[in-house]
Parts: sequence; C-alpha cells; structure tokens
Amino acid sequence: MTTITTLRSGARPREAARRDGFAWALGAAALLTAANALWMLAAPAHWYHELPANVPATGAYNEHFVRDIGCAFLVMAVALAWAALRPAVRLPLAAVATLFLVAHALLHVFDSWRGYLPPGHWHHDLAGVYAPALASIVLVLALLRRDARTRAHRGGSA
Repeated sequence: MTTITTLRSGARPREAARRDGFAWALGAAALLTAANALWMLAAPAHWYHELPANVPATGAYNEHFVRDIGCAFLVMAVALAWAALRPAVRLPLAAVATLFLVAHALLHVFDSWRGYLPPGHWHHDLAGVYAPALASIVLVLALLRRDARTRAHRGGSA
C-alpha cells in the first residue's frame, strides 16, 4: 500500500506537503478562514459589530445571513486545508477559493462605486477583502507557473 500513496519523489503526500511552501501558505489561509467562519457561525452578532471592517455600513444585521456567509467561508477553509495537504488537487481547490475571494472583492468594489458603501469604506476592506483576494490570485498564479515548469520538465506530459 505504501507504493500507492508514495509520490514520485518517494515521500508520502503529507510528508511532501510539510516541506512545501505552498502547503504552509494554504494551511495558514485555511486556519484564518476557518477562524472567521467559526466566529460568524458561533457569534454572528459579535462578528457583525466587532469585526474591524465596519460591517454595519454594508446593511442591517441579519443573523441568518451572517451564518450563511459563515458556511461559505467554512467550505472555503476546508478546500484550502485540503489543498495544503494534497498537492495533486491543490490548483483546482485554490482556484475555487480564489474565485470566491475575487467575486467577494469585486462586489465590494461595485458597491463602493455605486455609492452603496460610504466614501472611504475601501480602507476598511483593504485587509479583510482586497488583500486576501490579491494574495490568493498571486498564489494561484504561482501554482500555475510551478505546474507549467513541472510539465515542461517532464517533457510536456501532464
């Protein structure tokens, strides 16, 4: 059974992931995302009022809606953790998480542009909305670049 779970390098998937910088980045992102998700699910009113992102400026408090979004963040945390542990599925899982983060950021841009969010709200979104989306894009581009190099090294085979 060991030969089935062994990578080409001879290391088992989790052992290889521990030596991989992508695994560390994805694992950290998974932990932060899971912490946010669990906060949203366990204490939605506290999250709504205490997150340093001026969430009340986005609309009236709705406990069910905060928990709905908490579920989405929890799913994203699972995908990121899975990607950290399994290099073979890393790119598609990270790409889906990136899609969510970019769509979320674009919604904030749109709402700022149309005046739904107060002027200057972008600085509240910088750390929690825009930076994660940008970091996720950079990570996926790096994964794509690494995969292209790996394919080229193997002579073009996938």
